[in-house]
Amino acid sequence: MGHVKVVKSGPYHSRYQVKYRRRREGKTDYRARLRLTTQDKNKYNTPKYRFVVRFTNKDVICQVAYATVAGDVIVASAYSHELVNYGLSVGLTNYSATYATGLLLARRVLTKFGLADTYVGQEEATGEDYNVEAADEGPRPFTALLDTGLKRTSTGSKVFAALKGALDGGLDIPHSDKRFVGYSGEDKKLDPEVLRKHIYGGHVAEYMEEMQEEAPEKYQSHFSKWIEAEVEAEDIEDLYKSVHEKIRENPIGEKKERSKPSEAQKKWKPSKLTYEERKAALKEKLAALKEGGADEDEE
Repeated sequence: MGHVKVVKSGPYHSRYQVKYRRRREGKTDYRARLRLTTQDKNKYNTPKYRFVVRFTNKDVICQVAYATVAGDVIVASAYSHELVNYGLSVGLTNYSATYATGLLLARRVLTKFGLADTYVGQEEATGEDYNVEAADEGPRPFTALLDTGLKRTSTGSKVFAALKGALDGGLDIPHSDKRFVGYSGEDKKLDPEVLRKHIYGGHVAEYMEEMQEEAPEKYQSHFSKWIEAEVEAEDIEDLYKSVHEKIRENPIGEKKERSKPSEAQKKWKPSKLTYEERKAALKEKLAALKEGGADEDEE
């Protein structure tokens, strides 16, 4: 047996540099983040806004954030579980719901900055690529950069459904149309009809009808939540249209009142006694000792 070279020796470990926590957790691509957050020095203290889109198993999260030395500041956020308040209770992670979440955030941000009436966006989604035009009078559009995190930016990805929602909502986000669903790599152009169909849940409706005919039992289990909510395939487009209208009517999120933590919080360690309490305890102890001594004398 030849001598095996120790690769991870003492010197190796003493020079090893641990990566940032969020890199270790696999949550942040710091190379992308650096380029999304670094602001030109001649912009002075202007924040560089990011339109952040993230997906969990049951939710879609959209936020507008900017970086500070102390940490990121979230200007506004919207979640697909909020769409329940706008009349959508099922399919909260599909393409159409993601679009609606992006739209909700856009309207929320513009309302917050008092730009909602100046920049209305695309009221009726046609699937055409839409770019907000700067108004002649007053402030310029709210600009942000798309932050997709670690999600693969392939054509048809739901990340771009949220982007489309935000664009139609009136935000100015630099983009091209080649990642929206309906873009053909061969023809090198976007088919607005396909995109419109996905915005209004047409792809879901088609799948529902197909399954209803071909596998009714599977349909009962697969679309059980939709059946419970009494949503039929032909109702889907109108449902999403009404959701979009309601979002535009009132995009402001309800703030929950934060309750104070209960007084009876569990403390696992005994709490420290104050000086007075210690003094009193000592007096009691001495008194008890004296009494004990007196009893022994009497015997």
